[in-house]
Amino acid sequence: MKHHHIALYIDLLFCLVIVPLTIMMLPVDRWMEHNAGFLIALVIYVYALYFVYRYFKLPRMLMQRQWGKVAFLMLVLIAVTVGMTYFPSSSGYVLRGRGMRTQTIWFFFLVVTGFSLAIELTFELFRQILQRQAIEAEKNKAELALYKAQINPHFLFNTLNNIYSLIAFSPEKAQEAVHDLSRLLRYVLYESSQPFVPLEKDFDFLRNYVELMRIRLPKHVELKTNIVASSPGTLIAPLLFISLVENAFKHGVSNNKPSFIHLDIHQEGAEVVCTIVNSYFPKSPDQDKSGSGIGLVNLEKRLGLLYPGHFSFQCGREGDNYSSYLSITINETEI
Repeated sequence: MKHHHIALYIDLLFCLVIVPLTIMMLPVDRWMEHNAGFLIALVIYVYALYFVYRYFKLPRMLMQRQWGKVAFLMLVLIAVTVGMTYFPSSSGYVLRGRGMRTQTIWFFFLVVTGFSLAIELTFELFRQILQRQAIEAEKNKAELALYKAQINPHFLFNTLNNIYSLIAFSPEKAQEAVHDLSRLLRYVLYESSQPFVPLEKDFDFLRNYVELMRIRLPKHVELKTNIVASSPGTLIAPLLFISLVENAFKHGVSNNKPSFIHLDIHQEGAEVVCTIVNSYFPKSPDQDKSGSGIGLVNLEKRLGLLYPGHFSFQCGREGDNYSSYLSITINETEI
């Protein structure tokens, strides 16, 4: 839409300003007195030449290598221009000034041709840039949808594994966990389908998930959490932190050794910071069949698409512990 407005403004600039000012440089008074017909024909010729270039979009034809059409169009325009130099006149004054008339016609031909080609070339490059951006945006949108689609079954698989393990020693807790899971799934399947959600809703989801995981933790596991949003209405892409939290519960808990998980997810102005430190008991491939690496790989890819240049993500082993750090700078207009 903006492109069409700009084109209209340029057309008006050419028709109402550039052409009249250029014609005023000619001996208009004498030509009106001795050959008004030629002057009128010259004005019509200039405007017609300009809009012919605008209509056929010569730069696009050149980029598409339509050499035959380009050659035919230029031959026709040159022929019309040559014909203008032989415009009939009954005035001896015009005959004596024919050399000036010819120079004037070719001057306008070159000026209009150069101006029109420059404008159309600019518009064509602009159109190509917008087209590439639209294609890239659709590609990114499709990739984001794919990554989010992979998160949902990955999250569900891990949660169901936890509930399954609860059934063996505490059916009552398992029943409670199923109820908690229904709340989590409601967010995952419905609310998180939006591109951005209020930060507080995403934090509520994380708190509910942590409470669901707490049910099956052995007593020797120390769990500390701090999940606080200073501006609850801040918009953020959903399900960015769940992979890190899942990873901490999956690899940070031992059934017979002292373990700990410390979660700190908070907002600092335009920045959301997630710091997780946990004991590290890595699962072997035989023990972990949930696709542990999927979540973290998808997280980094989503961050690259959603917040390019506005996030910092680090995770890895530090001695006997494992730490994850994610900082996202959110657009201030979303706060």
